[in-house]
Amino acid sequence: MRIIGGEHSGRKFNPPGKMPYTRPTTDIAKEGLFNVLQHNLDFESLKTLDLFGGTGSISYELASRGVTDLTIVEKDAAMYEFIKKTSATLRIENVQVIKMDVFKFINNCTEKFDFIFAGPPYALTAIDDLPKIIFERQLLKKGGWFILEHTPRNDYKTFPFYKTERNYGTTVFTTFIENRE
Repeated sequence: MRIIGGEHSGRKFNPPGKMPYTRPTTDIAKEGLFNVLQHNLDFESLKTLDLFGGTGSISYELASRGVTDLTIVEKDAAMYEFIKKTSATLRIENVQVIKMDVFKFINNCTEKFDFIFAGPPYALTAIDDLPKIIFERQLLKKGGWFILEHTPRNDYKTFPFYKTERNYGTTVFTTFIENRE
């Protein structure tokens, strides 16, 4: 795997060989996602939350582009250790890696974020609950973005905070934007 852009562009990292619950975002999908983000968000000012952190790839991309306030939630012990090790190797500061179930974290979180990314396992049966819970718990600041990675079988176009979706084959990124005062 590699970092696509920013300060660490081209840097490679090798996740553990056995990742039973982790499905890394492909480079093509990640590149498409960050092309959209770089034209819409000011990376240096963002407070970010990466749910289902997996390899940490999304947060490495954010840090590489100037984000200095990163939180990653990952419950798998091996992936949690991998994220911590890789963050240290890349000298990413101001990253908080939390080993916890995402739903437990969300239900106990009292912070607000500018950008939340969730790349859950595609087999997660509660995937449709994620947008509902994020907005019920009001985890986004006004104008904040929530991006959910999912397969084409999920459709969120009727959700109240739906903004857009981008399809990269078997990977779809749906964007929701907080618009409440």
